[in-house]
Amino acid sequence: MAHPTHPLKVVTRLVDGGVCAYDLDAGDLGVLSPSVVCRPSAGDDVVEHAVSADLQRAYYTTLDAAVCVTAGGTEVWRSDFEPRSEHRMGHRPGCVLSLDGSTVWVYRPDVMAGRGGPDRWAALDAGTGAVVAQTELRTVGHGGEQLPHPADGHVLLDVGEGQDGSVVYRARLVEGRMDLVRYPGDDRCLIGLSPDGSHFMTVAQDQSDVALHTYPDGEVTFALSVDAFGHDPDEIYVEWSGGYLSTDTVVVSLMGETEDEQEWFRHYTVDVQSGGIHGEFDAHTDNPYDIRPLGDGSWLTTDPSGHPVRRTGA
Repeated sequence: MAHPTHPLKVVTRLVDGGVCAYDLDAGDLGVLSPSVVCRPSAGDDVVEHAVSADLQRAYYTTLDAAVCVTAGGTEVWRSDFEPRSEHRMGHRPGCVLSLDGSTVWVYRPDVMAGRGGPDRWAALDAGTGAVVAQTELRTVGHGGEQLPHPADGHVLLDVGEGQDGSVVYRARLVEGRMDLVRYPGDDRCLIGLSPDGSHFMTVAQDQSDVALHTYPDGEVTFALSVDAFGHDPDEIYVEWSGGYLSTDTVVVSLMGETEDEQEWFRHYTVDVQSGGIHGEFDAHTDNPYDIRPLGDGSWLTTDPSGHPVRRTGA
C-alpha cells in the first residue's frame, strides 16, 4: 500500500479541556493514549489546535487569539485578533502547523466576527507568534479547513461561507510574503489531499457529487454523482466527509433518510485512478463525520472517552 511522502506523525484532540497529542508513528491500533496533554492558558476556550512533532509545544486558536503554550502549560506567546469580537457564534478561527514546524497558519473569519475588516489568512512564526505574512481574503467565512501539502510547502484553505458556498485557496511563503492563488468557483468543498500531494478531493456545495482534481491546477479527473452509487439523487446526497484512505483509495460518504425520516449513511471506497467504486466500507462509527482517513490504509474514529480509535481494514 502506498504511503505518504511525509506521513502525518501527530494528531490532536481536545479532551476534557486539554489538547491531547497522539503519536501515529507508534503504529498503535484501537483506542489511542495521548503522548502528551497540553493545558491551555487559564480562561481560554480552544477552537482549533495543533501540536509540534516533538510534542513540546501546542498551538491553538480561541475566538480572539492564536496562542502557543509549552507541554507543561506555560504560555509562550499570544497573537490577539483586534478588536475583540462581541459575537460568540458564527465564526471559528482555525490554525494548522506547517509540516516543518516553522509556521502556524491562521485563518481569521473577521467579517463574521464583526471586526470591521475583511477575512484574513496569516502565517505566524511558530517560535515567536510574529506575523511573517498575511493577506486579505474576499470571503465572508464562518470557518476554514487548512491542509498542508506534503511536499511543496503550500497550504490549502477551504473557507466555508454557509449558504453562499465554499472558496478554496492555496498559498505558500515566498521571501516573506504570501503567494496566494484562488481556485475558480465557489461551489466545491475541499475534503482531502492525497498522501503524495498529486490530487485532492472535493464535494459539491449542493452535495450532488464527489470529484477528484489534479494538484496544483485543480482539473477534474473524474466526478461521481449519487446515482453512480446506486442511489436516487433526488433523495440521497454526498456528505462533506471522507478522504484519502491511501494514495489509491478514497472514502466517500452518502446520507439520506428512511421513509419514517430516520437518517442513515453509508461509506464507500473508490479507486483514485479509475473512479471505480469498490463497494461499501465499514468505518465502525455511527456518525458520518466521525472518520479521518490517515492515508496509510488506517483511519480514526472517536471513542466515547473522546480519544481517537485507530482502525485498519486488515
